[in-house]
Amino acid sequence: MAVASEHTGTLPATARRPLRALVAWLPWLPVAAAALAFAAGLSVPREWRYVPLVVSVVAFGLPHGAVDWAALPRAAVGHLDRRWLAVVGLVYLVFGAAYAVGWFLAPLAAAVAFLLVTWFHWGQGELHPLREVVGVDHLDARWRRGLTVAVRGALPMGVPLLAFPDRYRAVLESFVAPFGGTVPAWPFTADARLALGTALAGATVATLVAGFLAASNRRVWAVDAGETVLLWAYFLVVPPVFAIGLYFCCWHSPRHVARVLALDDAAVDALSRGRLGGALARFAREAVVPTLVALLGCVGLWWLAPAPESTLAGVVAVYLVAIAVLTLPHVVVVTWLDRFAGYW
Repeated sequence: MAVASEHTGTLPATARRPLRALVAWLPWLPVAAAALAFAAGLSVPREWRYVPLVVSVVAFGLPHGAVDWAALPRAAVGHLDRRWLAVVGLVYLVFGAAYAVGWFLAPLAAAVAFLLVTWFHWGQGELHPLREVVGVDHLDARWRRGLTVAVRGALPMGVPLLAFPDRYRAVLESFVAPFGGTVPAWPFTADARLALGTALAGATVATLVAGFLAASNRRVWAVDAGETVLLWAYFLVVPPVFAIGLYFCCWHSPRHVARVLALDDAAVDALSRGRLGGALARFAREAVVPTLVALLGCVGLWWLAPAPESTLAGVVAVYLVAIAVLTLPHVVVVTWLDRFAGYW
């Protein structure tokens, strides 16, 4: 039976090919199609912009972190272990509860923290697929990995602010309004956006140049560079709510699922026999109950929020706050996985 190497998610060659569907084709095709469509003038009704986020409740988005309870023990000791299961439960209880309280006490600070944590997390989520599935070799140095994390995370979190400042601010306001917070205007001024855009562009160029100089396989480096350019274009032309929802469902979450599958010996064995569907079915079985519990938490947060709006936008805003509460402990778990994998 094929197994993941040393419980870190290092894949045997036979298991990589099926995972390329999750790491490459599923992310690239919808993102490229949306970028081309909106660049050509596509406009969708406001309500339809929330469709990807609604779909994310069941399609990869919310479930992708629901198997943290199994992923961390498998990375640590190679199998489900009561002690490590308890560790995951404690991480979610402590970090999730503390952050949830923060939304009630200081909603604006909690929203800014969510942006920064997601910036880091969506960047760190690119390391495993690039290294283990795409096969890049220019992320061998820690500082180049750090640059990649910073730039890849900045694309979904920072680039929409450059192109859609008013909509970006409206989304932030929808986060904090149910908890009594307000959003200042200064981060959305032309000068602030110019400074941010200059910094992001400079960091992107520096990261790609550093990777090009270090890469022994320039064709594989071109995949990294091509993805970076694609995401820049995508977030510059696609409206933020739609763009983030589609990215969450079709890019970030499937790539994390690929990592989770690489930690499960039974899933790796199925992948090595070309059975991606079987591996995904196993993931779904392990994710279903925690996903339902998370949905109950979303309902609870709605009832506890001081002033939730009874509109689609208001419901999605509270859903995203619930995602934020779950993201912090999820980031702790993924950072632990990164430590086991030797990334930091």
